[in-house]
Amino acid sequence: MNIKLIGMVLLAIAVSLVVAGCTDIGSSGKANASPVEATWITAGVSADQVSIPLSFVEENTNVHFKVNTDSGEIAVMTYKFNDEIFIRSNVCPPCNSIGFTLDKDTLVCDSCGTVFDAAEGTGIGGGCMSFSKESIPYTISDGNIVMKLDDVVTAHEKTVEIN
Repeated sequence: MNIKLIGMVLLAIAVSLVVAGCTDIGSSGKANASPVEATWITAGVSADQVSIPLSFVEENTNVHFKVNTDSGEIAVMTYKFNDEIFIRSNVCPPCNSIGFTLDKDTLVCDSCGTVFDAAEGTGIGGGCMSFSKESIPYTISDGNIVMKLDDVVTAHEKTVEIN
């Protein structure tokens, strides 16, 4: 009798482990819906600061926006990965495009398909992988993600340089 009970318990545990291994559960305990295409939003720009609502990133996971600067329009991406928010320059210089899809732990160029590491911004594979996506420092204040306009420009300039 005890052998049958032990066998049933072990079977139940094995089935539970198999089912858990067949799902894509992130560290937040929520299923990752991959790939996540970007939602374009409008950023607020005031003097030397750029801001977007934190709730937009929380709700959409991957958002993109454009900022007008003295050197022209710059595209920026903000995404949530492993419960952390990342902000990067949103340009793929060789294929002359903007826009990236968040696919599990990578960013994939919507135009040429080049793949970048989502946590580091470095190229993994594809024709444009030598153009790492530079990070933009930010703070969170009153429910907004805030960055300096100069930091946005600097990240863009570094992204368009070959590594």
